[in-house]
Amino acid sequence: MLMKRKTSSSTQTTEHSGITLESLRVSYHDNVVLKPLSLTIESGEILVLIGPSGSGKTTVLRAIAGFAQPDSGRILIGDTDITHLPPYQRGLGMVVQNYALFPHMKVEENVAFGLRAQKQPKALINERVTEALKIVGMTDYATRYPHQLSGGQQQRVAIARAIAVRPRVLLLDEPLSALDAQIRHNMVEEIARLHHELPDLTILYVTHDQTEALALGDKIGIMKDGYMVAHGEKNALYHQPPNRFAAEFLGRANILPATVLGASAKVGQISVSCLGTLIEAQGADLRTGTHKLVCIRPQHISLSSRSDTTNQLNATLRSISWKGDLTHLICQVANETISVAITHLHPSPRIGDQLTLWFSPANTILIEA
Repeated sequence: MLMKRKTSSSTQTTEHSGITLESLRVSYHDNVVLKPLSLTIESGEILVLIGPSGSGKTTVLRAIAGFAQPDSGRILIGDTDITHLPPYQRGLGMVVQNYALFPHMKVEENVAFGLRAQKQPKALINERVTEALKIVGMTDYATRYPHQLSGGQQQRVAIARAIAVRPRVLLLDEPLSALDAQIRHNMVEEIARLHHELPDLTILYVTHDQTEALALGDKIGIMKDGYMVAHGEKNALYHQPPNRFAAEFLGRANILPATVLGASAKVGQISVSCLGTLIEAQGADLRTGTHKLVCIRPQHISLSSRSDTTNQLNATLRSISWKGDLTHLICQVANETISVAITHLHPSPRIGDQLTLWFSPANTILIEA
């Protein structure tokens, strides 16, 4: 059963539940941990913030939650300015990595905690708890205690507790980092299913894991040193990253030096010199002689030519390793190392072989340093 948003005074509405940050700045003592940030998260959107430790991603979440007071700027949920509201008045749900379940309470009591704090009627509490446990698949565990659950099950209970109060926004702060790989994979699927069942719920998800970001996010924001260095729809960010940091943080990438030679005959492409070879790349028309970088994902490189793989580089094979469904090759071109990921490799080349690496101009992206 879906959790329908009611309009009574006892529940939060999800209308206009988008998040707007206006020049938000946060510092701890003299250390500015979040430089002025303006950002819009649309109602019903999942935005994943990703970045290394200390990049500012958790500070953004804590400021929205009310646990980090901004020096300047505003935070709005819909049209409501919540910048100076205490956390309990913001209408938000929050899940952190350590679950924060009460060990002396049963699952159903943990899920009911926020509703009881709101002094909701008993009948409404029972209805909401039943609904929330059903959504996260924990109905059969309602009378168990946290110590009787696995890590993944405890995290489901934490999510159920957060959504039971019908929040306008759900904040998830690295919720899967304490789980092992298989459980993390399963929980990513569970959170995606949760959003499918609650499509009006706006979610801000913080992680350092690019796999989670690409699996869950409608959009991704990449943080570094207190700045958001890239923000946009996930497919666009992955396939056409704006800069080197974004390209490498979202997955393996070959970043190679290039010099602009001029506009290509094809619209949207330019000719560049890369490692002494003329290739075509995606990018704006730039001044001849401009030094840039090109980004090529390992899986976009082939050892055989196709009609669309017109770019080529001659390389020497330095190493080869098999990793499940992919074979990884490390090749050398001039003084640069190039990684190649191939699903089918037959016949298998040998170390020291001379190879021709083929790749499409559509997958050769000109980026900033």
